[in-house]
This record gives sequence, structure tokens and C-alpha cells, in this order.
Amino acid sequence: MKLSQDTIEFEKRLGYSFDQPKLLVEALTHPSMSNIQKRDNQRLEFLGDRVLGLIIAQEVLAKDPAAREGTLAPRFNALVRKETCAEVAQRIDLGAVLKLGRSEMLSGGRRKTALLGDAMEAVIAAIYLDGGFDAAQKVVLNLWQDAVAEVKTDARDPKTALQEWAQARGFPPPKYDMISRSGPDHAPVFEIVVLLENGETETAKAGTKRQAEQSAARALLNRLDSK
Repeated sequence: MKLSQDTIEFEKRLGYSFDQPKLLVEALTHPSMSNIQKRDNQRLEFLGDRVLGLIIAQEVLAKDPAAREGTLAPRFNALVRKETCAEVAQRIDLGAVLKLGRSEMLSGGRRKTALLGDAMEAVIAAIYLDGGFDAAQKVVLNLWQDAVAEVKTDARDPKTALQEWAQARGFPPPKYDMISRSGPDHAPVFEIVVLLENGETETAKAGTKRQAEQSAARALLNRLDSK
């Protein structure tokens, strides 16, 4: 099987050349193409999630030999979550080479966080099956190096951290309300406000409600920490 020119260019961005190109094609094939392609990337996504987890678990252990599980677990979760996988995918423009069904293309599938994250995991699995664990590890550590370097000692997601901040002060959990939803269906923008019982509040916008909630919580935490 010969790869298209745009997929060959993607290999360069990925930093890996496949001996079995069919594995890469499978990893880039979304289930919306199942009526055209015999195989999609769901099985590879399942495997890639586990391969990525092992690589990142080893890396966070190696980076901080003295850290306890309670410190390591949030760092690990921050590095393997779907949003981080999608951010890596965006950086190497994985969306440009995804094989999508017409409906998924029209709904902006090449930019969707869940879709990009799943495809990134599938690509990792394809590398693992093509070149073994060492090859997959090399690619992942290269693509994730900035995220690994920047992951904080307290890597809890902002919503969890803000809830714990509130509970420690005897407040009820923060409230999140949607102020507005704008933009087309394929690229919506959600504006979310977070409110604490003491009147502290922040707003944020993002492409999903969850991301907007996280951003609002992060902004509020940063302001509270600066006081």
C-alpha cells in the first residue's frame, strides 16, 4: 500500500516512517467511514490508550523518583487525558489527514477534541504494532516533551481543585452556568460563569462546555491564589 503525499508529509511531522503503511491508514480512519473502509481506528484507539499510559507512567516515575502516588497520579491523568492528546494532534496537524465520512466533515470533525484525541491514540498504537514499544516510546516522549516538562506538581484539573478549595473553607461546591452559546453548529463557542458562595466569580469561553468550565475554574483559582 502506498501512502498519499499528504500522509507522507504527516509521517514527517509525526517523526516516524511506517514499514506497514496500512496501519497508519487504519489509525487515520474514523468510524464514520465504516461503510466505505473495512476497518476503522476504534480497535487501535483502545490499544493506543494503554500504550500511551504505560509510556507516560514510566516517564512521570523517572522524572520524580521521590514522588508518592498521590502526586504522580494527577500528573499522569493530566498527560494522558483526551484534551492533551488532542493538543498534540493539533500541533502535528493530524486533523488534515483524517479519513472522515461526509457528515463528520461537515460538522467540523477535523477540529473536534474527542475525535483528534482518539485518532492520536490510534496512531500511537499503529506505531507500536509497526515498530515495537521502543519506537512508540520515542515518538510519544518527543511529542509530549513540552507537556511533561510543564506538568505541575499539583496537576489536578481546575474544577476539582476549585471544589476542594471551596470545601476546605466550608463552602458548597462551585456553581457553573452557561451564559451563552454562539457560533455555527460545527464550531460552537460556549461562555460559562463559575460562582462561589462568597461571591467570587469568573467567566470563560471555549469550544465545549467542559473546556469553558475548566478555563473559568482555572481563572478563578489563579485570582484566588494571587490574593
